[in-house]
Amino acid sequence: MFQQDLEAVGGSLALSALCAAIPLITLFVLLGGLRLRAWVAGLISLAVSLVVAVVLFSMPVGQALWAGADGALFGFFPILWIVINAIWVYNLTVASGHFDVLRRSFEKVSPDQRIQAIIIAFCFGALLEALAGFGTPVAITVVMLMALGFRPIKAAVVALIANTAPVAFGALATPIVTLASVTSAVSDDSRLTVDTLGSMVGRQTPILAVIVPLILVFVVDGRRGVRATWLPALVCGVSFGLSQFVAANYISVPLADILAALVAAASVVLLLRVWKPSEVLTAEQAGAEEDALDASRSEGHSQKLSGRRAPHGISTAVTASTGRGAEGMVAAVADTDVPRDSGVDVLRAYAPYLVIIAIFSIVNIPAVVEFLAKEPFTYLITWPGLDITNPAGDPVATVFKFNWLPAAGTLMIFAGLITALILKVSPVKAAKTYVETYVELKSAIITVMAVLALAYVMNLSGQTTSLGVWLAGTGSAFAILSPILGWIGVAVTGSDTSANALFGALQVQTATKAGLDPLLMASANTSGGVLGKMVSPQNLAIAAAAVGMAGREGDIFRKVIGWSLGLLVLMCILVGLQSTPVLDWMVP
Repeated sequence: MFQQDLEAVGGSLALSALCAAIPLITLFVLLGGLRLRAWVAGLISLAVSLVVAVVLFSMPVGQALWAGADGALFGFFPILWIVINAIWVYNLTVASGHFDVLRRSFEKVSPDQRIQAIIIAFCFGALLEALAGFGTPVAITVVMLMALGFRPIKAAVVALIANTAPVAFGALATPIVTLASVTSAVSDDSRLTVDTLGSMVGRQTPILAVIVPLILVFVVDGRRGVRATWLPALVCGVSFGLSQFVAANYISVPLADILAALVAAASVVLLLRVWKPSEVLTAEQAGAEEDALDASRSEGHSQKLSGRRAPHGISTAVTASTGRGAEGMVAAVADTDVPRDSGVDVLRAYAPYLVIIAIFSIVNIPAVVEFLAKEPFTYLITWPGLDITNPAGDPVATVFKFNWLPAAGTLMIFAGLITALILKVSPVKAAKTYVETYVELKSAIITVMAVLALAYVMNLSGQTTSLGVWLAGTGSAFAILSPILGWIGVAVTGSDTSANALFGALQVQTATKAGLDPLLMASANTSGGVLGKMVSPQNLAIAAAAVGMAGREGDIFRKVIGWSLGLLVLMCILVGLQSTPVLDWMVP
């Protein structure tokens, strides 16, 4: 038996916490600083976590290796099982040619890339997050954006940033359900229920929702994009935020993201019926501008162009390359020979996503959930070789949940089979596409399994708990730092659900000792955690693989880390104010 020790290194909590941070620091330095491939950085960091666990935290070698194996398997099932099969469904639409039909359909809503980013990455991504979660929204929306003409790295950055505000209520509020389970077990506060925790989170993440669409249009087109499309971005963010708040507080916590996504998308579409941007940023124009930007950099021009548009250089380059200005570019696109798609073709193009929504909606009916949660559809397997207790001497659960039928990845397979029938893809071609999907994602598979193995080694050896308890020692100032714990948890595990399971109880226990509100601190864990999603190596690997940039996760990381930290600071300030008389009226 192995008992976790919070002060394993030199009898000091601070020193133990510092040593516990070594694997995380290694991972982010290798990924963002040295620009190593994500799978290499993941494997090296896993090795470091094993050394720290065995040498510094006195975990038996055998149990450390079994912990890593447990995490690696969890990385494949259910996480990669979802992503692989979701991308397979997408690949089927590509193989049949119907993804081009879908792209043209979205272009008819608006050919403007800034608005496409709002509708697809934010609204449609939120709907996918609500139904499946665990990386599915990034995997699907990033390739949809590329099909609309977004450059690979920009598509990846937009999809990752968009996957923030909806995360807390993802997979029908699975993170909040998990949070309620772990927090109610260590506190007698009657408010630590799914409904009340969801209500509190619904008074934090909607504020992020208002801001994120504005960030997306800035990422797509800089300051010009914000000036030209602030209205649809604000309409989208406000309608999503208000809907999420209302649903989480007065309707249904599990349905919060579904309702918010549908209302936001409908609001933007209705706005576009009466309003159009003064300048349209088409894929062709954006591509020409980015090519001119790259050419300007390669020629060593001194003018700084990053994040903004040059008053003359870029527009001149567009005009020179096409013989027309920005308005001419739009006309040029309109003049191109675009295939006319029949109503049946358009319906077939949307069919895979309608099928996904239908399957997930049916399977998440409470009676169906209860039926599929039992054998032979779901097995709870005690992981062999692990006999661990926490610092208090209580057993640490090491059970692997093998829900082979109701797992989101399995549901995606059913959706893929139905999609193949609808799109008339032959069984041979569908099987070939499935194999090719695995080959395409081989680097991402290694990365995700390595990082989840690292997370399990850190968790079961006591490294993560030492780090969390040390941060919790700040007393009342913990209200400001509380979201950081959630951010760390999601950055490491890639899952808000896992971060809540990891730190939820600790947040409540610390709040009680520091005289803070347990409900607020528990909610801060999940609300802060959503901002770590975009920098987690798993999601970076998924996004990079989906856009054909496997091995360049570090490039994407450097483009999103600033937004992640900036929004985290905002969340820390909000939670800090909610713990004071200034905003404590927001706490139910």
